[in-house]
Amino acid sequence: MTTTARFQVRPLDPAVLHELRERDDAGRVPRVVTETQERGVPLRCCLRRGRPGERIALLSYAPLRRWCRETGADIGAYDEVGPVFVHAEPCDGPDRAPWPEELRGDRRVLRAYSEGGRILGGRLLDTRERTQLSERTADELLADPAISLVHVRAVEFGCFLFEVRRVTT
Repeated sequence: MTTTARFQVRPLDPAVLHELRERDDAGRVPRVVTETQERGVPLRCCLRRGRPGERIALLSYAPLRRWCRETGADIGAYDEVGPVFVHAEPCDGPDRAPWPEELRGDRRVLRAYSEGGRILGGRLLDTRERTQLSERTADELLADPAISLVHVRAVEFGCFLFEVRRVTT
């Protein structure tokens, strides 16, 4: 892992998860299923994959809307709501690795946003190899002072996976 990273990987906040488990960002009560696959769905609460027997909630989440509410930015036309999976009940959250290992190695797009909530571009990571390319890319994007945060998304489905923010010292 890079030792000079200027970023922090952020799962969904526990307070946000509490709200979403009651009623999601589309106004619905989340659907709960039991994971059956060995390599399950990507969980946004703990940044790992679901395991057989775990209760998983599928819910709608609006990451940029929530960030804009927190920062006072105007979301404008960039508001979007999409599906995410989380544990149906509170979990211990992610380990503190610099990058979520169980979510590494799939095709990803890193989408960069300004302080005002506008898309400033992004990068496509089209590799299934377990490399440090994701960390380097996030670090490079956040080296630009115009970029305030980066959303990591799955390429095939476009789903939000997690947020990356600049480390402030």
